[in-house]
Amino acid sequence: METAAARDAAGAEVETEVTPKPDDFPTGFQLFPDYFSRDQQDNLLDIIRDCLRAAPLFQPVMPRTGKPFSVRMSNCGVLGWVSDTNGYRYQPTHPETGAPWPPIPEILTTLWSELAPEAPPPEACLINFYEDTARMGLHQDKDEAFFEAPVISVSLGDTAVFRVGGSDRKSPTRSMKLSSGDVVVLGGESRLAYHGIDRVLPNTSTLMRNGGRVNLTLRRVTKP
Repeated sequence: METAAARDAAGAEVETEVTPKPDDFPTGFQLFPDYFSRDQQDNLLDIIRDCLRAAPLFQPVMPRTGKPFSVRMSNCGVLGWVSDTNGYRYQPTHPETGAPWPPIPEILTTLWSELAPEAPPPEACLINFYEDTARMGLHQDKDEAFFEAPVISVSLGDTAVFRVGGSDRKSPTRSMKLSSGDVVVLGGESRLAYHGIDRVLPNTSTLMRNGGRVNLTLRRVTKP
């Protein structure tokens, strides 16, 4: 997460949405449509709700300016990513309650072992909740000390328009729709690719009664 300011304040890149081809994306980028069935999505969402009872959603703010993100977030795992006026970092406790983060659910550690069998286990799972107007500007996930492991992302709820480019901010970007149950892997050359969420498409899923999107992002933070 290189710059939350660039991600959340600059907002989405203005480009025409296209239907991408596999060769359009950096090496190591993988999309697994419908990886989780509807029953699995319902189960996973219930598990995440349990995690949020232990570690409630909070509103991160940007360093220096204190401007709030448009997403609310939480974490599970031995470490969790936070952002406040002191900067971006991983820490072992919730910034508001001071309690340790709940453990990463088994269904997600199993996903990691299936898609990244040679990587050390994940230490953090970011839980981002997007309402209809939330977005995430282009950013890199680079607050970790170990880039050899991929970032694995799970989409639940309303469809989002996801944008991905290269490891240089000026690289061309492509967009695609991520639906509930889809899984994305950013590994290899794509591990440090700029990416973000242009917008959420309301009423495109019935998974959550009141709509919205949950994004779960598994990461290895420290060197093994």
